[in-house]
Amino acid sequence: MPETLTLYVLNGPNLNLLGVREPDIYGHETLADVQAMCEAAAEGARVVFRQSNHEGQLVDWIQEARTEASALVINPAAFTHTSVALLDALKTLSIPVVECHLSNPAAREAFRHHSYVSLAATGVIAGFGPRSYELAVRAALDLARRAGTKG
Repeated sequence: MPETLTLYVLNGPNLNLLGVREPDIYGHETLADVQAMCEAAAEGARVVFRQSNHEGQLVDWIQEARTEASALVINPAAFTHTSVALLDALKTLSIPVVECHLSNPAAREAFRHHSYVSLAATGVIAGFGPRSYELAVRAALDLARRAGTKG
């Protein structure tokens, strides 16, 4: 029987306020709803789902994923546009990395058009609301299965 894949899903600042923060942009689903959606989309893969408002905590989890995860989905939120630290941490990974956004940053304010994270991501999924996570989970696990990465 093949090993179970482990997928890290990391969420950046303010995503703990999903459902109440700017629902016209981010929707009414909560982060718990998104987690349930990710777990369902993972189809048996182990999902490690975390959120932090602190850049260093996200860096620690990315570093942990180097040895513990088969793939990583990250919604870096505002750190997308500011964090060289996240970029540097992501560049240490040899597993698939899918950058995920609820909204489409390219259709928003000009400062949101640049992503440091994209420089290290295998791919980017954005603009589909919470469904972006489902698509990102499926893509990341498909890439991990094709690469035969660790569980």
